[in-house]
Amino acid sequence: MSGKSGTPPHAAPAKLQLLELLAAIGTAQWRDFATAASQYGLTSTQARVLAQLDGPVPMRGLARLLVCDASNVTGIVDRLEARELVRREPDPADRRVKNVVATDAGREVIRRVREEMQATHGALDTLDEAESATLYALLERLRPTMEKDA
Repeated sequence: MSGKSGTPPHAAPAKLQLLELLAAIGTAQWRDFATAASQYGLTSTQARVLAQLDGPVPMRGLARLLVCDASNVTGIVDRLEARELVRREPDPADRRVKNVVATDAGREVIRRVREEMQATHGALDTLDEAESATLYALLERLRPTMEKDA
């Protein structure tokens, strides 16, 4: 049997093949992110913290996002705070809780890190507009399920 264009239809990839491909792309994107972050004197984890700060995030929330102990987050935030890339603020609802907030300098640094992810930008540039829209729609569809326990 052939597809509409007269070519044989593509077999659907096995779930394991999809998992391996997602892992390979995720690893490559993470490596690119870490390389770009290092150009600004940031570890990949410090840059990841900055990337999570679209608004105030409690210290415990950062630990959950980073899948690490809250005590580890304290040291990471201390180093970012020393560089004036983040600040701690008391949570308005519970003053015992400290939220981490990116400063203007922190937002600018993470914007630059994302801009300089050359391998990732290069890969995305190989897609045409329709392919980009399809990829975006598929990833958006997967995201809620992938992030539900985050």
